[in-house]
Order: sequence, then C-alpha cells, then structure tokens
Amino acid sequence: MIIDKIIESKIKTYAFVGPSGTGKSYRAQMVAAERKIKYIIDDGLLINDTKVIAGESAKKADTKIETIRKALFTDEKDVLEIKKAFLKYRPESILILGTSDNMVEKIRTNLGLNEFEEIINISSVATEEEIEQAKRTRKIEGKHVIPVPTFEIKKDFSGYILDPLQIFKSKGKNNKPYIAEKSIIRPTFSYLGNYKISDTVFKQIIEYLGEKAEFVYRINRTIIQTTEEGMSVYVEVIMKYGYDIVKCLTDFKKKIKREIENLTAMNVDSIEIVAKGIELTEE
Repeated sequence: MIIDKIIESKIKTYAFVGPSGTGKSYRAQMVAAERKIKYIIDDGLLINDTKVIAGESAKKADTKIETIRKALFTDEKDVLEIKKAFLKYRPESILILGTSDNMVEKIRTNLGLNEFEEIINISSVATEEEIEQAKRTRKIEGKHVIPVPTFEIKKDFSGYILDPLQIFKSKGKNNKPYIAEKSIIRPTFSYLGNYKISDTVFKQIIEYLGEKAEFVYRINRTIIQTTEEGMSVYVEVIMKYGYDIVKCLTDFKKKIKREIENLTAMNVDSIEIVAKGIELTEE
C-alpha cells in the first residue's frame, strides 16, 4: 500500500519507556521537545504538540483488557485511522510512550513504523523520588496525565476529567523555557465520583447553535434526558423556507453532538431533531 511505503520511508521513530504510573505522560512533551519531535503516541492517541489529531483514548475503555487493546492498536480500524493521519500530516518523527520495550515494539509493529532511532527510559529524565511520587499518585488517587489541554480530550471523556494542569518547564533544548498544558483524568474503570451539568447549559448551547445556523428560524423546544450511558437530546426546530430539510437537520444534529461533547465532556448517546414548522421570512 502507498500509505505504508510513505510511513516506512519518512518517519523516524523514538520510544519513551517506563512502568505504569511513573510519570511518562507528564514528561512526554519535554522529552519530545529536546529531540524536536512534534508527534506523540500515548494510550491510543496521536498527539501533535498539544492537540489530539487521531485515535481514541484507551483510558475511555470500560475494562483494563480493552484499555490494553486500544493502547497497542490491535484493532485494524484504529490502525487505519492513525495511518490516515500520518498520510495527512506527514510527521518527520514520532515518540511512542509505553510501559516496556515490548509494549512500544508492539505498537511500532502494529502501526508499521520504522525501527527505533532511540529508546529513552524514564529513569534518565526523572529522579527516583519523582518516580515514586508519581507511583503514589497513580496508586492512591487513580489519576493519569495525558499531555494535551483539557479542551482537547473533553470529547473523549464523560465526566472523568479532574482538573487541567499547567506546567512551566525550564528544561529543554538549549534550556529554553516552554509552557505545556496537560490534563489529569481518571480512567472509566477507576472513576470514583459523579459529574453533573445543569440541563440549562445544554439548552443554551443548542439555542446558540440555532442562532448561528442560517436555516433555523427558532428553536421551539428542547428536552434533555441523562442516563449512565450519556444523554439523549430532543429538539424541535422552526425552519426558514427554502432549505433542504433533511440535509440541514442531519448536519445540525452532528454539530450539536460535536459541540456538546467538546464543551461539556458529556457523551451524547442520541439526538432527535424534528422540524415542527416552516417560516416565510422577508428574504
């Protein structure tokens, strides 16, 4: 395949290895910056600088087994998505994070990447004290750091974000300082509490999107229902005359789902949109 030839010939591959909970994700951007690497693979995600560009977080999985499968890219669908991103963004180099040499090798093989240029161990960039502190945080509080801002991972989590963490680092190439924003989350299977947002917030988001949509005359009614799986949305719309009803409502449905998940971190399980009327405007 053309895509595999591009990957094999172009991308330099690096690995950052350390046992689970030792602070790899926390230090990933520093390690990448020192080697001028702009792309990171961590727990099923392909990250460019601080933006998720492909993949689905393994920490979203309901079980540890599913988490491992996601992290290793054993599903061909997940592999294809990452490869398409490689083809689109043409990364010169990639840093793969893993808990062992064996793990990063499996990820590299599954994604069809080149042999490693270098394998960096967590012990070479963190002190024993820092590693032990990271282990205690993971064991006691069940927290995990992903090297992207909170806003970037909200679409992947339904109430599992704890708080954003902004870190000022002075160590880097030529000792240049940089700011790396990271997000602390708990995996689905270890989440310890509840996360709730008022239905009014969702309604206001939908009303705002309705005001921005040129085919919507007004949002007539909105009903929000929440379950353990996510939330169900029912919207009644009065449309302006002259628009393709099916196409407009299909696009509007996708936009509502995307914006609610991006802005609130809640999963949208289903959306039903009904055109309750058509308004003749002066235009």
